[in-house]
Amino acid sequence: MTFFVHTYGCQMNMRDSEAVAMLLARHGLQPAATEDEADVLIVNTCSVRGKAEDKAIGKLGMMAATKRKRDGRIVGVMGCMVQRLQGDLFKTIDGLDFAVGPRRFARIPALIARIADGERHLLDAGIGDEDIDDLSGHEEGAVTAFVNILLGCDRRCAYCIVPDVRGPEWSRPADGIIAEVNSLVRAGVKEVTLLGQSVMRYGLGNPVWKPAVPPSSRGYTEPFVRLLEAINDQTPLMRLRFTSSQPSGCTAVLAAAMRDLPAVCPHLHLPLQSGSDAILRRMRRGYTTATYLEALQRLRETTPGLAITTVIIVGFPGETGSDFERTRECMETAGFDNAFIFKYSPRPGTPAAEWEDDVPEAEKRRRNQVLLEDQDRRGQRINEQLVGETLVVLAEGESPRNTQRWSGRSATNKIVVFEPEADCRVGDRVAVSIERAMPQTLYGRMIKKEG
Repeated sequence: MTFFVHTYGCQMNMRDSEAVAMLLARHGLQPAATEDEADVLIVNTCSVRGKAEDKAIGKLGMMAATKRKRDGRIVGVMGCMVQRLQGDLFKTIDGLDFAVGPRRFARIPALIARIADGERHLLDAGIGDEDIDDLSGHEEGAVTAFVNILLGCDRRCAYCIVPDVRGPEWSRPADGIIAEVNSLVRAGVKEVTLLGQSVMRYGLGNPVWKPAVPPSSRGYTEPFVRLLEAINDQTPLMRLRFTSSQPSGCTAVLAAAMRDLPAVCPHLHLPLQSGSDAILRRMRRGYTTATYLEALQRLRETTPGLAITTVIIVGFPGETGSDFERTRECMETAGFDNAFIFKYSPRPGTPAAEWEDDVPEAEKRRRNQVLLEDQDRRGQRINEQLVGETLVVLAEGESPRNTQRWSGRSATNKIVVFEPEADCRVGDRVAVSIERAMPQTLYGRMIKKEG
């Protein structure tokens, strides 16, 4: 039996899909090269925005329709949308066989076996602590990997459905994380990104049970920073990243760790969401623009050259033209290297969904475009400062747009496209002389391999 997993959403969903694929392979299923060749089709879904759900439902409908010509094909759905819509999915998608919530993925092989025996419309949702060790497999041959360290979220931002669909925070034991990273390094992985909805809250979410984080040899007191130190000291990993972050976690202790731990990359993804204090209060983000900018300054003073990326929502209920202009000003002050910008989308069941969605769609589109153009100018200005510099890049293989060139990322997470030397291999650290800059990409030529 063959399978194919189609993924929507964030890096956590990408990691979940990879883990499910490895789990299915351990149960004797074979990955299919294309959807058309697969006996089992699975869509991993996202509920953060309505557009993502609409795409997933449309995709599932098309997949289910193929069952008319492909007898015995199984179609399933997994992820956040299952937790939100539950059994209604079977009414919406004719031909759907199973639906599995975000903390039930380890049950997918058993559900497939039951469907193969003739059962239909199997739902396994609900919030519980997944046996994550069953989902620790990774794709062979990759040089980068994601590792989940914190499941769920306790923050309850006014617009966000994540706490409802992924449940409360639950931190993995540190020894399991360190063992997984060591296993990845043995398999050739050079760079790991630690994942958590609010990753710096690792070890803080449950007042009764805490992950056993090793004591710090450097005097670090915070569980998350102690985990960074343990991975740095107890694995031969080349690069370590983490996402997603909150200003409250950008402490002096974290700043010291980012400076002193060789594996930790000088890059931070720190969502701002809005540059208006009034909108931040309505969003229930728990910080002001002043405290956000103070967090950036604290980190940049300790780690010169630190790259910062962010997320912005435009058109949140009540966002005036003045609020929007404050966002533009705050983004310029922050000097973001890159920004991911989204139009507000009401999510049923959240507090914000009860408020009037009073920014017209055309105005949301305009504000979105303005911020994208601002960021292009900002990114161009920042990246042009790197022309003539030499960056160390982790080579990831041929560039998707030009197979004569390769691409990779710098420690600051800049995408670098370069002309490789003949002996360049995937996973090599290479020195690249930067010759040209675009807002989101740098171009250059390889000079030599690094050690």
